[in-house]
Amino acid sequence: MEISVIKPPNLRQPSEDEYLNCIRCGACLAICPTYREYLSETASPRGRVALARKSLEGELELSPNLLEQMYACFDCMACSTACPVGIHPADLAIEMRHVQEQIRPAGWKQTLFNALIPRPERMELATWPLRVYEKMGFRRLAYSAGIHKLLPGKVRDMEAMLPRLPQRPLRQVLPETTPAASPLAPFGDDEGRGRVRVGFFLGCAQSLMFAEASAATVRVLARNGCTVITPKETVCCGMPALGYGRPDLVQEQARHNIAIFEQAKVEVVVTDCATCGSTLKNYAKLLADDPDWAERAAKFSARVRDISEFLMSIPLEKPQGRVEARVTYHDPCHLRRGQNVWKEPRALLQMIDGLEYVELPEADWCCGSAGSQLITHYETSLKVLKRKTDCIASTQADYIASGCPGCQMQLNVGVQRSGLDVKVVHPIVLLDRAYVQDSKVSRLSLLQRQETLESVRQDG
Repeated sequence: MEISVIKPPNLRQPSEDEYLNCIRCGACLAICPTYREYLSETASPRGRVALARKSLEGELELSPNLLEQMYACFDCMACSTACPVGIHPADLAIEMRHVQEQIRPAGWKQTLFNALIPRPERMELATWPLRVYEKMGFRRLAYSAGIHKLLPGKVRDMEAMLPRLPQRPLRQVLPETTPAASPLAPFGDDEGRGRVRVGFFLGCAQSLMFAEASAATVRVLARNGCTVITPKETVCCGMPALGYGRPDLVQEQARHNIAIFEQAKVEVVVTDCATCGSTLKNYAKLLADDPDWAERAAKFSARVRDISEFLMSIPLEKPQGRVEARVTYHDPCHLRRGQNVWKEPRALLQMIDGLEYVELPEADWCCGSAGSQLITHYETSLKVLKRKTDCIASTQADYIASGCPGCQMQLNVGVQRSGLDVKVVHPIVLLDRAYVQDSKVSRLSLLQRQETLESVRQDG
């Protein structure tokens, strides 16, 4: 008996080949973080595919319980790589969220993903209390006095997610044009103009919370002969809206961002956020059916590179400075599986003298962040995080590096909950630190040469 559901006449829903070909082999079960924790068929990729099919064929109502299984998916994409017949259960779960939004739209999503997140100035205002909390010393006081331990567990963990916040958003501070730092950079020219005009996509979280990492990204690019253009008018890449079933809003943001970088006339678009990079590379698919934007989106996506991916494709200067530490690396899902970038971050770290690199067990397993899962699916997120944190502890590393702000915030929680003496960083921060140490040595050497010459003159 079919369930009668009122559907919009122009309802966009997954095509049959996205769910009919599942052969129920179970290859996806062993690598799914939610199935591993609950051993429940409905919490598995195979189960979500079956639920989606029954709903789309009218045998099941798109109920809150069914929809909950779609939102419980971490979108880590591990199931997509394991499926022998090409089913993408994670993509299907997100598409089902879109189906629900077309049938029963949630007003708060329109407000959050259209009126707030894509408006940088509003996001800066909304996060202003957090910067005050950091700048005025309230956070330091809360930790030194142990006040943070009195907070409810979920609130305490949400606070622990926060990195050391910048006094001002990086968007307000970073120059729109950063010239190549020649002659130190072998990829630049003698006037410092640079041979590559790089567009830098500054993500929302990077500007508001991880300004140190993105400032380091720009310095490293300039050091290596790139003229860096950072447009201030860009908006959110769109992943938050996409994850909550609003690809229509993502398309609006994509058109805006594409036009901005077209005007900047850059050769390549670099980002240091794995989630942003994965989404920007997906603009071609999101706008493939738009006759006015399909070609422009395809050209734009083809130019997008993760910072590690780009640096390893150019004549990169090896830093002469040293960073004495033991480091391990966690693969963000949107970088390793979303962009197939995983060798490059490791190669960057291994360029740094003094760093002892140790591979993280299960480095490509999801950390449990998935953007907002610590908030929306708290217990599951912590279960997945606990396994990741145990792996980190086994490496005895001083640093856990990762190229995604969502992963970094989640790892901050895990490190604090486990009492580990481990710092969470972006790989580019360590590379930049080695370059800074190199520059200090270079300046010292120059000073020593000047002092030697002056001594010779005096002796003569």
